[in-house]
Amino acid sequence: MAKLDGKVAIVTGGANGIGRAICEAFCSAGASTLVVDQAVDSAADVVAAIHNSGGAARSYQCDVSKSDEAKDAVNACVAHFGRIDIVVSGAAIFSPVGPLHELEESDWNQALAVNLSGAYHIAKHAIPELKRGGGGTVILIASQMAQVANAGQAVYCATKGALVQLAKGMALDYVDDNIRVNTLSPGGVATDRLAKRFGDLEQAEKIWGPKHPMGRLGRPHEIANGAVFLASDDASFMTGADLLLDGGYTAW
Repeated sequence: MAKLDGKVAIVTGGANGIGRAICEAFCSAGASTLVVDQAVDSAADVVAAIHNSGGAARSYQCDVSKSDEAKDAVNACVAHFGRIDIVVSGAAIFSPVGPLHELEESDWNQALAVNLSGAYHIAKHAIPELKRGGGGTVILIASQMAQVANAGQAVYCATKGALVQLAKGMALDYVDDNIRVNTLSPGGVATDRLAKRFGDLEQAEKIWGPKHPMGRLGRPHEIANGAVFLASDDASFMTGADLLLDGGYTAW
């Protein structure tokens, strides 16, 4: 695994699933990590697990849909760890499944506020710190649903597709500042969130797994390994790109 020794990362949506796996992988690779999430108890559990493994991490409660809270999270990271080198925007919500005309406006607005504006807020406040440190990397967690669609998930697909384009624009904006910006797009991954959607992970694997040519769901650590790659010098010639880790989902 690529090393992130001496780096400092801030990860939103870090308390569960893919976000948790990314925090743990970053710390295993040598980075210090601020675990940012609204679920403060779960974030604290992640930090405890990292500490037990000899890593360095702290938790911070934040609603990324609110710019002032995102700014406070960035300030907290700098205050404790002294700098920021890596930004991962992974906070997201799944809206109710159904055709668009049945989607409540409040659900539409919340999806945009968290999935899209949340990425903007954390990047807006963290990028000056990356510039101050001479560069760094930003990773926006998108989805294979940025490339293809799924019935009943129009707003989710829209927000994830927007993240891919947002990263491309940011990559061009900050290339001269030595800041790389990419998206990481997982396919279906065996997480508690997917278990909740399908009833349990066994059902999720049975129903959603075969939609991937590899015949199974991904595992959080497989996605986290991709994040470590993007954050490391191994990806030094990669910006404005979308790294698909989707088990072949978009190759059908």
